[in-house]
Amino acid sequence: MEKFEKLTAIAAPMPLINIDTDMIIPKQFLKTIKRSGLGVSAFHEMRYHLDGSDNPDFILNKEAYQGVNILVAGDNFGCGSSREHAPWALLDFGIRCVISTSFADIFYNNCFKNGILPVIVTEDELLLLMKDAEKGSNARMVIDLEKQHIQTSDGEVINFDVDQHRKHCLINGLDDIGLTLEKVTSIDAFETQMAQSTPWV
Repeated sequence: MEKFEKLTAIAAPMPLINIDTDMIIPKQFLKTIKRSGLGVSAFHEMRYHLDGSDNPDFILNKEAYQGVNILVAGDNFGCGSSREHAPWALLDFGIRCVISTSFADIFYNNCFKNGILPVIVTEDELLLLMKDAEKGSNARMVIDLEKQHIQTSDGEVINFDVDQHRKHCLINGLDDIGLTLEKVTSIDAFETQMAQSTPWV
């Protein structure tokens, strides 16, 4: 997966609480097992009218938020059913980081496995970041994973915690397969030794 080191980007404010996986990618789009192509259907029910036209009131349809890579969202983001299509859809849309006060556990874990950084902040910090995100294309946030901090467009810095193993995987672009391939030399050596010591297996 793509490495995540430092992201400087537009952030979109989505202050709704309990944005669940069905809101992120509705069930009718779960027929594919491909990770690409789901971005067009992300937030489908909020993003489009019934006739398929864009809803101009939805934040991600507004001109100021075209090319957004960061979401600043309300509490309990990613709750609901445990569909990995949710982070697939966000990533395909262009989202590399979601900031909230809390995440559903399965969604949180799936983000790291798919190259998205979920950042947990306090309520006061979220309010500050939400106000900064309201500036739209006039402002850029900086997410520095190496230093583990967020910098607002005004230069204020918010630190965040992240599991060091997950941080290693994101910085180096390692999904589960990539992580296994890091050990390929040891795996090959083990298989060779086993073939010699137990050739009947």
